[in-house]
Amino acid sequence: MENRTLGQLTVSAQGLGCMGMSEFYGTGDQAEAERTIRRALDLGVTFLDTADMYGPFTNERLVGRAIAGRRDEVVLATKFGNERGEDGSFRGINGSPDYVRRACDASLQRLGVDDVDLYYQHRVDTTVPVEDTWGALRELVEAGKVRHAGISEAAPETIRRAHAVQPVTAVQTEYSLWSRDPEDDGVLATCAELGIGFVAYSPIGRGFLSGRIRSVDDLPPDDYRRKSPRFQGENLTRNLELVDRVREISDEKGVTATQLALAWVMAQSDRAGNPGIVPIPGTKRVAYLEENAAATDVRLTDDDLRRLDDAAPAGATTGDRYADMSTVHR
Repeated sequence: MENRTLGQLTVSAQGLGCMGMSEFYGTGDQAEAERTIRRALDLGVTFLDTADMYGPFTNERLVGRAIAGRRDEVVLATKFGNERGEDGSFRGINGSPDYVRRACDASLQRLGVDDVDLYYQHRVDTTVPVEDTWGALRELVEAGKVRHAGISEAAPETIRRAHAVQPVTAVQTEYSLWSRDPEDDGVLATCAELGIGFVAYSPIGRGFLSGRIRSVDDLPPDDYRRKSPRFQGENLTRNLELVDRVREISDEKGVTATQLALAWVMAQSDRAGNPGIVPIPGTKRVAYLEENAAATDVRLTDDDLRRLDDAAPAGATTGDRYADMSTVHR
């Protein structure tokens, strides 16, 4: 597994999103999830992504158990800002400095580590000046509890304001062949200008680009994607046309649609004007992890990239990314 640079942080060219191991994508098998994380490290997929709100709190504990004794192999990222109770309730977005400090200490304890490599503001709290939130992050960096700071789903001006207080190492936003917003909303350009890396979450379109989902009936009953606008009614029908176009190209190349989608995201790092880009596909099974990791060996020609741009151009997907878009791109 080759490496990529996010700001001043070196990570594996592909990471592993751990959220679905604990929540949102149906019931998980914790033993299989731990095996998946350890197998990722064996394959060189050492950039692990979690957050305190996943579970809530249980995903950090899971990751901590899986990396015990192997901390030096891992580039560990977690997040704060989506505040939840132990009962799973959502309390809102919190960017207050006191909360930032408390959340960090709690995450370190759950993970069983002394520091995290990358600590993200998960969502922007519009009731707290971002300068105040990032002042607390700067203190955590100075205290040695956080090595690098990042921000997720933030607008370009917010990224600039945060960066002026404490260098932003990485911006994390959804990005894939069916979520190309960062190309047009200025986020990728801002990252490139400021020397910030870009982390693409849901690079397989929440699994949709794999081609395995043809209706909501293919999803577990408790899967949150059942409520996603892109998986509903006419939106789903039109989005399947995009998936089928991508699948046709992957079949011709002799790779899976998943691998082609991941290869496309990784190839965007080489496009002029883009920052370093690292996808963090999520999975809770070893077999899918191995399929994803193999995408790093897929090389796309200029013709391949042109065909994919035609098959899945920006704006081609129907429906919002979330049922409630009010907390993103602030």
